[in-house]
Amino acid sequence: MSESPFTESWLSGPQATQFFTRAYSPSSPAKAAVVFVHGFAEHIARYEHVFPTWSSRGIAVFAYDQRGFGRTAQDEQHKSKSSAYGKTSWKAQLEDMEWAVQHTKQQFSDVPVFLYGHSMGGALVLAFPTRTQGPPSKEGLASISGVISTSPFILQTKPASKATRWIGGKASRLLPYFLIPAPLDTKELCHDDAVGEAYLKDPLIKNYGSLRGLSDMLDGGEKLLAKDYAQWPRQLPVLLVHGTEDQVYLGVYRLLTRN
Repeated sequence: MSESPFTESWLSGPQATQFFTRAYSPSSPAKAAVVFVHGFAEHIARYEHVFPTWSSRGIAVFAYDQRGFGRTAQDEQHKSKSSAYGKTSWKAQLEDMEWAVQHTKQQFSDVPVFLYGHSMGGALVLAFPTRTQGPPSKEGLASISGVISTSPFILQTKPASKATRWIGGKASRLLPYFLIPAPLDTKELCHDDAVGEAYLKDPLIKNYGSLRGLSDMLDGGEKLLAKDYAQWPRQLPVLLVHGTEDQVYLGVYRLLTRN
């Protein structure tokens, strides 16, 4: 039996939340380290075909199931008492990201640390350096050497109506963690049907989101595109990757045209 390419750990993060984590360490000294932030309703095991490739090339990876998702929210044996599916917000997620960055920087203090996010995580890593108030702190932001964002959830290709958004925003103040359906067409997720089938059968993925989590995600992407991009640190490198046929999210092209 071959040795596992990663180490699993439950680590205590912000708000005394227990996070399910995986760390992929190169066999030789690391050239760089990546903190990975997954997408909506996902979990880090969905990327286990990717992370070993990075570590085999000298890049260490620290990944965690986000607050409100994956095993962090659903593992009955290890999760925090306050954890629940969809129980999240942008502020909490940004705080969690800073914790993950600082943890990784402590482990790999001699190499650059990059913040990498996909889909919902892609928007969050773009938001991370643009806050006028913490989180993150100045120290947390200074710990990263660059940002990588793939298929970021900035805008939806088929957005909800303004009336629905308005009602949802108001309701999120009264019942922030009330779950509502948030289905995703797997045909638009990937051209590989097997990936879509695995997504639908994954017991850790639920097609629901909380009112607060969804509202923050939609509002945050719009604000990032409208004004927050202007707060980007001039010396911080960023790599944006987005498919031209993406039928789920758009907006990155508009962001690229800004100063």
